[in-house]
Amino acid sequence: MMIAIARMKAIMIKEIRQLSRDRITFGMVVMIPLIQLLLFGFAINTDVRNIPIAVVDQSQSAAGRVITESVRVTQVVEITQRLATPQEAEQAIQDGQVRAALILPPDLTQRMMQGREIGQWIVDGSDTMISHAIMSLQSMPLTDFDFDIRPPAQKTFEVALFYNPTQRSAVNIVPGLLGVILTMTMILFTSAAIVRERERGNLELLITTPIHSMELMVAKIVPYIFVGLIQVVIILGLGHFIFGVPINGALSQILFGTLLFISASLTLGLVISTIATTQLQAMQMTVFILLPSILLSGFMFPYEGMPIAAQWISEVLPATHFMRLIRGIVLRGADLSDLWRDSLWLAGFTVLGLIVASKRFKKSLD
Repeated sequence: MMIAIARMKAIMIKEIRQLSRDRITFGMVVMIPLIQLLLFGFAINTDVRNIPIAVVDQSQSAAGRVITESVRVTQVVEITQRLATPQEAEQAIQDGQVRAALILPPDLTQRMMQGREIGQWIVDGSDTMISHAIMSLQSMPLTDFDFDIRPPAQKTFEVALFYNPTQRSAVNIVPGLLGVILTMTMILFTSAAIVRERERGNLELLITTPIHSMELMVAKIVPYIFVGLIQVVIILGLGHFIFGVPINGALSQILFGTLLFISASLTLGLVISTIATTQLQAMQMTVFILLPSILLSGFMFPYEGMPIAAQWISEVLPATHFMRLIRGIVLRGADLSDLWRDSLWLAGFTVLGLIVASKRFKKSLD
């Protein structure tokens, strides 16, 4: 069989023209590599800096102020709170307000003169990158201080790792993996919901029914909520029994927190479904959301190590707020009331997403 170059050329020209007319697909061709380059080049940083910490200076001395300032200028940490007691610091770590706390005891000056450890770090050890960064300050030298001191025999600070003292990666990865899997499946399921009805010719039937746009949007997402809950049970159950991931929070808190995120992800998928015109476009837009959700949510790389612009983008993503939520509940035993900012954001995102999706669908009916 002879290969006709002219026929092949005609098909290639047709494909190129069709691609150029498909604005969403053409945009993905340009935007996906561009965003990957920017994310990998600027946002992803394993050299953690500006970790939010609290300081509990019980000595109230000049030496305590000098040590605090010396820790701050390392730029590894950023002092965001000054608290009165270690108990307040532990609560701040549990609530996710800080990632670590520096405790300087009342006998600080005496410890410095005796060459003993001068203080203690208490650290949220659930994130191994954060804990490693704090532990790099464990042997911080004191030779530059203008005090009559003896260098510590071994270490300058003691370090206590909370929630993951053995520094196992699975403890941090499994709850985060729950957010990634739910993001991928929930958005993928509903991103093609309206598009699928249009391609199958069922959209005209929906138009003729008395159902309202908001009722349709809610009805579209409710069945998938149960699918998401099944995935939660599988991931956390296997993570607990196979990888030994502790579940320190109440199951009711995990349930409500997960429902907030599932609802937010499903409504985001519905919004995508009202924008896309084909299921292929819906899948492409899902990938466009999934990639930043993995790289910017704190799943793989610490939030504190990202540039400010990347942090702004990550704050828009539901996955970022769920990472804080699920790790706080599962690993630190926090409540939704302790993490109310992330809970409120996910609830608001769900409501706004439903309104936008229903309005866009109503507009298409007109």
